[in-house]
Amino acid sequence: MAGNEWINGYLEAILSTGAGAGAATVDEQMQKAVTPRESGHFNPTKYFVEEVVSSVDESDLHRTWIKVVATRNTRERSSRLENMCWRIWHLARRKKQLEGEELQRLANRRWEREQGRRDATEDLSEELSEGEKGDGIGEMIQIETSKKSLHRQISNLEVWSDDKKEKKLYIVLLSLHGLVRGENMELGRDSDTGGQIKYVVELARALAKMPGVYRVDLFTRQISSPEIDWSYGEPTEMLTAGTDGDDDSTGESSGAYIIRIPFGPRDKYLQKELLWPYIQEFVDGALAHILNMSKVLGEQVGGGQPVWPYVIHGHYADAGDSAALLSGALNVPMVLTGHSLGRNKLEQLLKQGRQSKEDINSTYKIMRRIEAEELSLDAAELVITSTKQEIEEQWGLYDGFDVKLEKVLRARLRRGVNCHGRYMPRMAVIPPGMDFSNVVIQEDGPEIDGELTQLTSGADGSSPKALPTIWSEVMRFFTNPHKPMILALSRPDPKKNITALLKAFGECRPLRELANLTLIMGNRDDIDEMSSGNASVLTTVLKLVDKYDLYGQVAYPKHHKQSDVPEIYRFAAKTKGVFINPALVEPFGLTLIEAAAHGLPMVATKNGGPVDIHRALNNGLLVDPHDDKAIADALVKLLSEKNLWHECRKNGWKNIHLFSWPEHCRTYLTRVAACRMRHPQWQTNTPEDDKAVEEEESFNDSLKDEQDMSLRLSIDGDLAAASGGLDMQDQVKRILSKIRKPDSGPNGSGGNMLLDNVTSTSTSKYPLLRRRRRLIVIALDLYDNNGAPEKKMIEIVQKIIKAVQLDPQNARVTGFALSTAMPVLETIEFLTSGNVAVNEFDALICSSGSQVYYPAGPGINIEEGKLVPDPDYEVHIDYRWGCEGLKKTIWKLMNGEENSEKASGPIEEDLKSSNAHCISYKINELSKAKKVDELRQKLRMRGLRCHPMYCRGSSRMHMIPLLASRAQALRYLFVRWRLNVANMYVILGETGDTDYEEMISGTHKTIIMKGVVSKGSEELLRGPGSQQRDDIVPN
Repeated sequence: MAGNEWINGYLEAILSTGAGAGAATVDEQMQKAVTPRESGHFNPTKYFVEEVVSSVDESDLHRTWIKVVATRNTRERSSRLENMCWRIWHLARRKKQLEGEELQRLANRRWEREQGRRDATEDLSEELSEGEKGDGIGEMIQIETSKKSLHRQISNLEVWSDDKKEKKLYIVLLSLHGLVRGENMELGRDSDTGGQIKYVVELARALAKMPGVYRVDLFTRQISSPEIDWSYGEPTEMLTAGTDGDDDSTGESSGAYIIRIPFGPRDKYLQKELLWPYIQEFVDGALAHILNMSKVLGEQVGGGQPVWPYVIHGHYADAGDSAALLSGALNVPMVLTGHSLGRNKLEQLLKQGRQSKEDINSTYKIMRRIEAEELSLDAAELVITSTKQEIEEQWGLYDGFDVKLEKVLRARLRRGVNCHGRYMPRMAVIPPGMDFSNVVIQEDGPEIDGELTQLTSGADGSSPKALPTIWSEVMRFFTNPHKPMILALSRPDPKKNITALLKAFGECRPLRELANLTLIMGNRDDIDEMSSGNASVLTTVLKLVDKYDLYGQVAYPKHHKQSDVPEIYRFAAKTKGVFINPALVEPFGLTLIEAAAHGLPMVATKNGGPVDIHRALNNGLLVDPHDDKAIADALVKLLSEKNLWHECRKNGWKNIHLFSWPEHCRTYLTRVAACRMRHPQWQTNTPEDDKAVEEEESFNDSLKDEQDMSLRLSIDGDLAAASGGLDMQDQVKRILSKIRKPDSGPNGSGGNMLLDNVTSTSTSKYPLLRRRRRLIVIALDLYDNNGAPEKKMIEIVQKIIKAVQLDPQNARVTGFALSTAMPVLETIEFLTSGNVAVNEFDALICSSGSQVYYPAGPGINIEEGKLVPDPDYEVHIDYRWGCEGLKKTIWKLMNGEENSEKASGPIEEDLKSSNAHCISYKINELSKAKKVDELRQKLRMRGLRCHPMYCRGSSRMHMIPLLASRAQALRYLFVRWRLNVANMYVILGETGDTDYEEMISGTHKTIIMKGVVSKGSEELLRGPGSQQRDDIVPN
C-alpha cells in the first residue's frame, strides 16, 4: 500500500462516498477483507481493497474488473467501483509501459557504456608495452581501491598552509538561482533558496579568510522586483573585508563580495527552471566584471599585470554550465559542485511511474539540466562531492564519468603514458564546512548531570532558572522531561522515514520507558494547508502517537526558529540523549555534524553520507532504515550503556574539526592547487596602446543595469526572388540605421576623442580591432547543397560594408568580423569573388571558431593585406583536445565497424578544410549522420571531450576543441582586445549551422535577416527526448 499512491487517490474517492463501510479505515478494511458474499451483503469498498489494491498485477486488475461487471443486480452492483477498476487497470498498464520503457532505456545505456569503455581500453592498450598491458581495468581497480594507494595519493599533495600567505589569489564562485544575500537569508522561502545558498555564502566568507586568498567574488542574479526585498537588486554586497596583514598589500578590493549580474527579465524573480535561456547573457555580464576586476587587482597586487581568477567554481547545473563557458573564455581552471543532480532526479521520478519522460522534461527542464551537468563534467578539472556515495551512485549515471575508466586514465597519467586525448574529471570528497563558533563544548561532570534539574525546578527550593523558549515548548509535551531525549530533526518528508522511527519507538517498551522522543518537523500552521506528502507524514505521526498511546512521551512542536536549533541540540545533550537520522537515503547529513558538535551521539541510516561521517567521527551506530527493530535496538544500546554514550560523545568532539570551514577550505585549496593551472599569458598593454585607450571609459560596466545589454533586434523583411536586391538593400539600410544609433551613456559621446588617437600611421603591433568601439559580426550560414557559399551571401557582405563606409564618423569606430565554418583559404576565395579585400575585416573567425586571423597592418613585418593568425588563440582553445584519438573514434562511430577499414563511407575526411584544431568531414550519406547530441554522448562515454557540429548546409561535420566555438571566439576578442561583447552586432539568418543557437543568445545585439537563409544544419542538432530550443534561446 505504501508504494501505491496512484491507487490511494482512487481508494479515497470511493471511501468519501460512504458506500458500505465508508467509515472504516483502509487498514481495517484490509485486515477484515472477506469474500464478497460471505456476509450476505456486497461491500464495494471491502471488495476494492481485497481484489484491487492488494492485487496490482495487470491480469488481476483486469480479472477484478470482469468480476465487478458481472455483478449486474441493482442492489450489489457499484458502477463507481466498476469505473474505478477500469481506470486503475489502464493506469496499471500505463505504469508497466513506462517501467518497461525505462528498463529498456537503462539496458541500452549499460550496453553503450560497456561498448564505450571497451573501445577506449582497446585504443589505449594498443600503445602499451607488453609490461603495461597487464594493467587492465580489473587490475587497475584493485590497485586504486587499496587504502595504501589512497593514503599515498593524498600524502603526495602539498597541504595548503600559512606559508602561502604571499599569494594574492582571486577566486570566483557562481550560484545563479534563488535569493542570495549575506545577512537574514530567507532560507526555505522557496525550493530555490535553501541549503545551497547558505553553503556558498559561508564558503565565500571562509575562503576570504584563508592565507593567500586576496578576493572572493560570489556571482548570482540581480533582481529588482517588487515581489522581493530591495537588497537583491544591489549590484554589490560585501560579505567580509580582507584580512589585515602586517604589510600594506591589503587593498580596498580585498575580501569576499556578492556580485549580482543582471540577466533575464530585470523586474521578475524566476525559478531556476526558467533561467536556462539566459545563461549566455549571464556569462557575458560576469566576464565583463571579471575582466574589470582582474585589471583593478593587477594595479593593487599584480604589479600592473591582470590578476586572473585562480579558479572558477560553479555550484549546481546552471552555474556549472556558466563556469564552463567562462573557463573557456578566460582559459582558467574550473571546479564543479553539483549539490543535487538531474539524472538522479530523473531516475527517481521515472520509477514512481506517474509521469512520462516528456512530462518530466516539460516541468523540470530536466534534459537541459542534464546536458549542463554533462558539459560541466567535460570542462571541470575537479568535481567536489560530499560523499563517496555521490560519486559512485549519482555521478556514475552520467555519460561523462566512468569510475573504472577514470582509474585507468589516472594510472596512465601517473606513469606518463599517453591517454590520446581521453579524460575523466577528478572527483574529491570534501564534506561541507560548518561554523562552530557558537558551540560551547562542556566536559562531563556532576555539575552537568544536575544542571537540567536545577534549570527546571531550582536548587534548595530556589526558583528555577529562565529556560530558552524552545525548551519550554518541547517540555510541555512530556510527563517526565528529565528522561534522555531521542531527537530527530528533518522535514516531514516520506523519504526522511520519521514514521518508521515512531513505530520503532512505539513497539519497543524498554525504549519508551528509557527515553522521550522529540520530532522537529519544520513549521506548520494547518496540516490541511500543507503539501500532500508532508501532510500525509504528519497525519500518520498523529495516528501513530494515538495508536501506541505515546502521549506524554513524544513532542512535535508546531513552530521553531532557525536560531532555536542550537538550543534544541543543547537540550537533548543536557538530558544525555541521542540524535537520530533514520532517512531511507541521506545524501550527506549535515544535522549529524551539528548534533555531534553539541555533544550528541548519533544513530543514522547506513545509506549515503552518514557512512562517511561515521567513519570520520566514530560517534554512534549505523542502522538499516527499513528495520524498525534494528533502529530501536541501536537507540536502547546507546542510551543504556553510559560508557558507550560518553565515548561516542568524546569522539564526536575530538574529530569535529574535520568538518569546520577552515578545514574544508584548506582541503579545498590543496585540491585546487593540484589541478593543472592555466591562464592567459599575453601582455595586455603597451605604452602606445595606453594613449589610445586612456580616454575611453572602462571596457566594462557590468554592474550597471544597462537596458541595451540584452537588446535583441529582429529585422523583418522578405527577399523575394524577383526583387531580392532591392529588398536586401532595404534590410541592410534598416540594420545600419539601428547600429548607427548612439549608445546611451558615455559610450555615445567619446568617439571623437578616440578617433584623434587612431591614425593610419600607428606603429602598434596590435590590430585595429582594439580601438574599435563597435564590431559588426557577419555570421550568415548561406550555402548550397555542396557546402559552397551562395552568391547572395557575398552580396550582403558587400552592401553592409558599403553602407557603413558611407558614414565616415561611424566607419572609423566600427569594425567588421566574418564568422564562418569555411577554412581560411576558402574564406579568402569567397571574399575575392566579390572583390572584398581581407583588410576590410578586423578579424576572421574561421573553421567554426577554431581559428582567428587578423589582417596585417602597418608595423607588422608581413605584407600589408595578408592575414596573420592569432598565436595565442590556439593555446587558448587547446584544452583537452585529443585530435588523433578523435579521428579514429569518429571514423568508427560514423562508418561502423564493418566499414572502418574502407576508404569511403557515410563520411570522409575533408583534409582541405581541416587544421590543427578542426577535424573536418564531408557528409556522403546524410541519412546515416548521427545527431549532435547522440554523437557527443558516445564520445563522452569513451572519455573524449570535444565540440561536434554540422555546418555548411549539413554538408560538413566539424570536430573542434571542447570550449571553442564561434560564440566563444567573440568572448575571446573581448578578453584579448577588450572589445566588449555588448558592443558587438551579430548578423544571422533565420537558421544556420548547429552552433546557431549559441550565436543568438548573450549580451551582444542579435540581428536576424529574414528570408535570407532557408536551409541550415539544425535538423541534425537534437534527437527526440533531448533539451528543447526554448530552453537555450530566449523567446
